[in-house]
Amino acid sequence: MRNPHSNGNLPKLEEGRESAEENGYGDGVILGLDGGATSTVCVCVPFFPYGDRLPEPIPILGRAVAGCTNRNSVGETAARDSLEQVISEALVQSGSDKSHVRGVCLGVSGVNHPSDQEMVQNWIRWDMFPSHVKVYVQNDAIVALASGTMGKLHGCVLIAGTGCIAYGFDEDGREARASGAGPILGDWGSGYGISAQALTAVIRAHDGRGPETMLTSTILKALGLSSPDELIGWTYDPSWARMAALVPQVVSCAEAGDEISDKILVDAADDLALSMEKLLSGCNGGRCPKRQYEMGHWKRSLGASTDTFRAQTIIPKVEPAVGAALLAMNFLTVKIDVS
Repeated sequence: MRNPHSNGNLPKLEEGRESAEENGYGDGVILGLDGGATSTVCVCVPFFPYGDRLPEPIPILGRAVAGCTNRNSVGETAARDSLEQVISEALVQSGSDKSHVRGVCLGVSGVNHPSDQEMVQNWIRWDMFPSHVKVYVQNDAIVALASGTMGKLHGCVLIAGTGCIAYGFDEDGREARASGAGPILGDWGSGYGISAQALTAVIRAHDGRGPETMLTSTILKALGLSSPDELIGWTYDPSWARMAALVPQVVSCAEAGDEISDKILVDAADDLALSMEKLLSGCNGGRCPKRQYEMGHWKRSLGASTDTFRAQTIIPKVEPAVGAALLAMNFLTVKIDVS
C-alpha cells in the first residue's frame, strides 16, 4: 500500500538511496520535522544544493511518526524524548546515520520566543548532532507555510488543528502572527476551542442556562458516559488533543441541523477569518497557503478574507515535514551562495 504522505514517491529504502546517489543527490541528507500538539512527523530527504531545481515528487528516504513535542503540553522530558525518537527512526529508515546529515529544520508547536528556539536547538545539538550540522528551530506554522511555498518564506499560513495560529512574512522578510496563544488564552478557531465550546453548551443545557442541543447525546455516547455531570471529571484530563478529538461530533451535529453546533462552527470560522485578515493586511497580501475545510461556511468565511486582499490561495502539495526539509535546504543554499 502506498504511504499517503509519500508525495507520490516512497521507494524501498536502499533503492531510494541508490537512486538519489545516481542522480547526483548523494551529498548528504536533510531532516525536516513537523511537531504539533497531537503528533510529530520527521522525514529524511536528499540534499539538493540548488533549491530552485527540485525534483517532482521530492524523494523521501525515511519517514517516522511520534507523539506530541510541544513542551507546554507534555513537559520537557516527554517532548525531548519524542524528538529524539522520531529523528532517529527517520534516519534508520533512510539507511543514513548522523554523519550524512547536512541540516535539520524542526517546526515545533509551542516555540514562540527565541528562548524556546534555543532550548530545542540545545536538545538536538547536545544529544544528536555535531557542531557542523546546521540546526534550525521554528514554530510549526512556519514549516506549514514552507510546505505551500516549497521552502520560501513569503506569504501567510493558517493552521486549525488541535490549536490554531496564523503566521506570515512579506517580501522584505517582516513577519506577523495572530492567535496561537494556546487554549487558555483563547484559540477559539482551533479543535480544542470548538470542543470546549461544545462541552460548555452541553453543561449549560443540562443545568438550564442554555437551550437543548443534540451535542448532549452525541458527545456522551462518543465518550461512553451516561450523564453530563460525568463530563466534569472527564475534562480534568489536561490533554489538549483528547479534547480536540470531539470536533467530528460537533460537525456531525451541525450537519444534522443542530443550531448550537452550527453556531459554534460559524463562530470558529469567523475567528479564523479574523486572524487571516490581520495577517494579510500586515503582510500586504501575497500567497496564502491554507487547509481545506469540509464545511461550506468555513470555505466562504476564509475565502472572503483572501479575496479582500487579492491573495492567491494555495493547497500545499507536500506535507509540513517536507516543507521543513525544504526550508532547511533553502537556508543552507543561501549560506552557500553568499560564501
